[in-house]
Amino acid sequence: MDTSSLLWGVVFGSFGFGYFLYGKKQKAPVPLACGIALMVYPYFVADVTWLVAIGAALIVLPYFIRS
Repeated sequence: MDTSSLLWGVVFGSFGFGYFLYGKKQKAPVPLACGIALMVYPYFVADVTWLVAIGAALIVLPYFIRS
């Protein structure tokens, strides 16, 4: 694990925590699921390119899928 992976993990985990809190408070399943995924997936993805690509996709997903 290098520094860039660690920093990107912190950034995406912060977004995930925000989405998780929003989804829990509003009872919205899509932001809640994306928040959990954003907090968990950096533990399983080692490549920085995939880390950024998956994180960006999960961040914009609630804007396109509204419940």
